[in-house]
Amino acid sequence: MSVRKGILLKYGVRSGLEADTCKYLEEKGVKYEYEKHKIKWEDYQIRSYTPDFVLENGIIVETKGRFTAADRRKHLKIKEQYSSLDIRFVFSNENSKLDKRSKTTYKVWCQRHGFICASKEIPEDWLTEPKVKMRIEDVRDQH
Repeated sequence: MSVRKGILLKYGVRSGLEADTCKYLEEKGVKYEYEKHKIKWEDYQIRSYTPDFVLENGIIVETKGRFTAADRRKHLKIKEQYSSLDIRFVFSNENSKLDKRSKTTYKVWCQRHGFICASKEIPEDWLTEPKVKMRIEDVRDQH
C-alpha cells in the first residue's frame, strides 16, 4: 500500500489535501470535526451540504483541489441563505484558473464573493481566532 493511501485510510478522508489538513490540525493540537454536520440549503429543492472541517472556533474549512462551477454555485447559495456562517477555502493552489478559458483564479473569485481562502494549509491565524458569531449548530433548525 502506498504511503498516501495509508494516510487516507488513517484519517478516513477522501483526498490527499484532506489528509494533510487532518495531520496539520493534529500537529497544531486543534480540535476539529470532519464531515460530521449537514447544512440544508435550497436550490429549487432542498439539498444537503456536508462541510469538510469545522474547527473548534466554529470556522468551516472546505478543502478543494478543483473548484468546479457547481461548487461555486452551491457556495454562493449557501452564503446567501446562511450569511453569518464563516466558510473558508483551502485550495491545493489558490492561483488555479476557474477553467481553461478564464483569467479568474480561485483566490480572485473568493475575494469577489466575500470568502476567505488560502493555499495548501490552514493559516495559523485562523486557528487562534475567537469563536465565530454563528456556529454550525445554529443552522440545524433553519429551513
